[in-house]
Amino acid sequence: MESRLKVLGHPVHPMLVMFPVALLVTAVGFDVIDTVGGPRLLGELAYWNITVGLVGGLLAAAAGSVDLLAIPAGTRAKRVGLTHAAANLAVILLFAAVWVVRLNADSRAAGGALIAIEVVAVALLGLSAWLGGELVDRLGVGVDPEADLNAPSSLRSPSAHQRIGDVR
Repeated sequence: MESRLKVLGHPVHPMLVMFPVALLVTAVGFDVIDTVGGPRLLGELAYWNITVGLVGGLLAAAAGSVDLLAIPAGTRAKRVGLTHAAANLAVILLFAAVWVVRLNADSRAAGGALIAIEVVAVALLGLSAWLGGELVDRLGVGVDPEADLNAPSSLRSPSAHQRIGDVR
């Protein structure tokens, strides 16, 4: 099933997920280091990583929703896609809760309970990433139907220029 939201012939959702994943995972690492005696700056950096990661996660979710809605009902891909979306929603909600607690706190540093929530969220994120891989690699969601080992560049296909920013 070909992705519905593309730029220059490539699906948008996978382009957007890498930044929030990296930012949120890094935030947890910074919080752990800060908590065990690392530089105080790391707690502040973790807070801002979560802030930007949440914004990026919402953008990735919007792009992923376009493709999710296009998956036919009653298929394994739809079930996996819905589970993937639900796990990502839980991750966003957990990190949003951590962000809200830290928003007006005297210190942006996380304590043990907040780090525990972050660790659970990152574990869910790992599960969701695996489900995303299952969707693409196993079930072919978001893959161009003409894909093969010798496919021409997406920039050379006659319809690539028509697809820039188009939602199909």
